[in-house]
Amino acid sequence: MHLRNTAIELQSVSFAYSSFPVLEEVSLRVEDGEFLGIVGPNAGGKSTLLKLILGLLHPHAGTIDVLGGRPAEARQKLGYVPQHPSFPRDFPITVEQSVLLGRLGTGRRRPGILSPGRYTKSDRNAAFEALTEVEADGLANRQIDSLSGGQLQRVLLARALVSEPAILILDEPTANIDQRVESDIFDLLKRLNVRMTILVVSHDIAFISSYVERVACINRSLVCHPTDAIDGQVIQDLYGEEVRMVAHNHTHNPLTEEHQ
Repeated sequence: MHLRNTAIELQSVSFAYSSFPVLEEVSLRVEDGEFLGIVGPNAGGKSTLLKLILGLLHPHAGTIDVLGGRPAEARQKLGYVPQHPSFPRDFPITVEQSVLLGRLGTGRRRPGILSPGRYTKSDRNAAFEALTEVEADGLANRQIDSLSGGQLQRVLLARALVSEPAILILDEPTANIDQRVESDIFDLLKRLNVRMTILVVSHDIAFISSYVERVACINRSLVCHPTDAIDGQVIQDLYGEEVRMVAHNHTHNPLTEEHQ
């Protein structure tokens, strides 16, 4: 049975803000081409985990390997969609300009050109292709503040894709949009998963279980489950409350499963 290469590996990682522990002895291996869901209660460490993988934070203990090196060294190969846009919604910028920001610092621009206002034809073509892929090319000349929540998420996704990442990381990309748009976004992510590894944080375990291969349950510590092993008891242990049972059938490779 074919084993995939390792895209991300955390070994015994711990992190604390001041004296408040957030993650303790977290180990996780994500295989190349995997679609991993990350779930857990508020303040359970989900966003902190993503920031550690992105190299925005550094572990107090343990090691993190991303694409064969330190997270900071792999950053140009990572696409990131934050939970909230990194600019005010009323910032005077068009959709195309917002997506082009994803080309800065990628190493795919002409040497010496660093000004956001001096993009190359290659940059603009990449932005158009990214917007087309997320079905938002018709929004290119719109102002960001005129977009709906679902349209904005597509634009933020295009901004992450324009850097041609090997790994796409999303922090609750469908938190404030309706169920129909949520399905559209995850259908798109499933298509993207053909060519890239994807990690997505979500509160909707039942929904993402029909898309992802495994679910990483995190609440200071971390345990991974194949989606068909998620049941009411697992979720009650994670969230501390009664929730409905989830069971979906997925094909997965038992040789790549973690047992923690």
